[in-house]
Amino acid sequence: MAAAAKTRGLDHVVIAVRDLDRAAEAFEALGFTLTPRARHPWGTENRLVQLDGAFLELLTVPAGAAIVPATGTAFSFGRFNQDFLEKREGASMLVLDSISAADDRAAFAAAGLPVFDPFSFGREATAPDGTVRKVGFELTFTRDADAPETGFFTCHNLYPENFWKPEFQRHANGATALAEVILVARDPADHHIFLEGFTGVRELRATSLGIECQTARGKISILSPVAYRHLFGDAAADALPGGLPCIAALRVTGASVAARSIIPAESLCGVTLVLEPA
Repeated sequence: MAAAAKTRGLDHVVIAVRDLDRAAEAFEALGFTLTPRARHPWGTENRLVQLDGAFLELLTVPAGAAIVPATGTAFSFGRFNQDFLEKREGASMLVLDSISAADDRAAFAAAGLPVFDPFSFGREATAPDGTVRKVGFELTFTRDADAPETGFFTCHNLYPENFWKPEFQRHANGATALAEVILVARDPADHHIFLEGFTGVRELRATSLGIECQTARGKISILSPVAYRHLFGDAAADALPGGLPCIAALRVTGASVAARSIIPAESLCGVTLVLEPA
């Protein structure tokens, strides 16, 4: 498990949206550069905000997409997000990086976490110069029984040289890194064991506000509603969905702002964004 702790850091966050064009415009208005629209083999479509080693995935389920349902031990990425969008928009899935799907499956099983069938896919991606190159990923899904409306998986990027592009990582607002993913739960301690198993990190920090996990790239925090309101204000807290836990906010650093700026969920596809200077 020690090796896993070194390799699992923040990879990306899926932000499920009903109107991909509208969502992209909202992020572009904040000074982010987005990748071109792409389509997964199973029908969902996305645009990405690439940062330094991690990214935000704006994802939608187009009308008429033939989304395959989950069956037995087969996890359906498309159906999970389709079901999520029937209730609301927002950050639907938290994803950690991976160097081996097989190792992740073994580590999850050893930690007592659910393991679903292996899942991999490839597609073509358009580079900034217009060339088309292959990208591919191996996904390892697991589940927190106490957080049924949030998805969790690891992502092994098979062709990182074709995926990451400096042109897509340059943002007018100066943003460079996904520094923290903030979840809110009625009782953060309920998710302590899952978070240890998911990240591979055994030294979580418990505070009066909740629990913190410093991953190999960025931090994951689980806060109580009271703590979340105290740290991020009434507007952010009032935008929390009725069902908790949830991914409530994302903290992005390196932005060209004089002080911390909080963009409320109601104006940004259901997720609060915290922009901070370097």
